Amino acid sequence: MSMDIPAGAKPVPFKTHNRTITETDIVTFVNVVGLHEPFFIDMEYIKANMSGKHRNRFAPGPMIISVGMGLLAPTVAGIIDKVLEGREHGPFGGMTGVDARIKAALFPGDTVHVEGEAWLRPPSSRGYTLMDLRHRVINQHGEVLVEFTETITFLPKGAVEH
Repeated sequence: MSMDIPAGAKPVPFKTHNRTITETDIVTFVNVVGLHEPFFIDMEYIKANMSGKHRNRFAPGPMIISVGMGLLAPTVAGIIDKVLEGREHGPFGGMTGVDARIKAALFPGDTVHVEGEAWLRPPSSRGYTLMDLRHRVINQHGEVLVEFTETITFLPKGAVEH
């Protein structure tokens, strides 16, 4: 994944608090989203078919991304405000994309945090404001588990009547 910050953009760095992941967190996520693959629900299968550290329970990649978004959630509004400072824009239009690379596994007992930066893309031809938030989910050993860039959109000013 190589999402370069556009020339002239002013990236706003961020770093979140830590969170230790439990086996219960992983089992709950797997059950809520229905990832009932043997890699995540059958310890006998894991022991017989996996190697190294993966012979124990580990988190699915989408969970690591979700944890990364969740760790940023308490402070994301302030980050968005900083990035948008002085920029005319309309209301929040939602998340429009995620580009992710999973680099390493997340295991019960790992403590993670997120470091990254947010920046604006050049304005779209239709007046939309696009913001990228690059997340690096990092464990207690300083290892990047997942790197992903989330793109959020703001509608053109005046696009929605009150």
